[in-house]
Amino acid sequence: MAFIAMQITVFMFGQDVAVVNTSPTTGSTESDKADPDKKPFLSITGSADVYYRYDFAKTKANNFTSFTNSHNSFQLGMASVKLEHKSDKVGFVADLGFGQRAKEFAYTDEGITQAIKQLYVSYSPASWLKFTGGSWATHVGYELVDPQLNRNYSMSYMFTNGPFTHTGLKADLTKGKHGIMVGIANPTDYRTPPEGFINKKFFLAQYSLAASDNLKFYLNYVGGKSPDSSKTSQFDAVITGKISNSFSVGYNGTVNAIKAWDGTKNVDSKTWWGSAVYLNMDPKSWLGFSLRGEYFSDKNQLKTFAMISEGGNIFATTLSANFKVDGFVFIPEFRFENASKNLFVDKNGNPTGSAANFLLAAVYAF
Repeated sequence: MAFIAMQITVFMFGQDVAVVNTSPTTGSTESDKADPDKKPFLSITGSADVYYRYDFAKTKANNFTSFTNSHNSFQLGMASVKLEHKSDKVGFVADLGFGQRAKEFAYTDEGITQAIKQLYVSYSPASWLKFTGGSWATHVGYELVDPQLNRNYSMSYMFTNGPFTHTGLKADLTKGKHGIMVGIANPTDYRTPPEGFINKKFFLAQYSLAASDNLKFYLNYVGGKSPDSSKTSQFDAVITGKISNSFSVGYNGTVNAIKAWDGTKNVDSKTWWGSAVYLNMDPKSWLGFSLRGEYFSDKNQLKTFAMISEGGNIFATTLSANFKVDGFVFIPEFRFENASKNLFVDKNGNPTGSAANFLLAAVYAF
């Protein structure tokens, strides 16, 4: 994935703050030499974003994806700060976010805990093995909650329909170009399982392959029995490829099968699925363009088309420009969506099968 924001890291050693000088030097004394055994104690990174969105039908009712549910209004996205400690074998991450974006991401939480995007500790007994316990962002999908880590500001239907987070324990194993992750967690997106419902654990898995420095594959899985007794299994694939220094591509495909509970048993499974291609071009160091084409199918009325007879599908096209200055990115974006059914409304409030909107976003990361 293309990281479009420069990160500045502050290093703290014990109680002293070390200022890192990156300019070349002609010599040094013994007292100037760095201690090879001294390691950074804490790194701090963060971001903030704001946006304006205008729907050409003059309504926010045409928005069905995460984080941009507005019309003709300036909106605050999220202020985020990430604290991270690492040593040879142990570490922790506290990743906090404040704002509407963070609240939607942690939708099963209430109060101050909605500010927790990620909170986990890790232990690496060997270079090829790491255990992680706590709450972390999902391995499923191409897009991420932090806007500086995406090239399109608006989100895909696949991202919107989850999963978002997992809370539990996982193990990551690496061997050369190959990686495997397995884990067990609370039901998807629940930091704490809801009271009065069943409490079953979900199984997580990922296989990754770095075929080369420019080509990477990820196969993902999450499945289990939800608090409402339905059973869910989701398979997901992500491919990233760098064609040249100025052009890269990405692909994400996912399918989710749900076996609903009828009061006595789980019935036959029904699915929703999606597929998206990301084309990224950077003609200049300060300028980039990203085109996302996504097909989302919900013929079984499980998600977006839950209220539409016989379900339907959507093809959404999003074109974004990225104007970059240091850690700042300005994103003008145009999005057009065409549905197989009258999912949207026009400016007169009548049902229609298409919708379009334009937004401007500003993102700063440090």
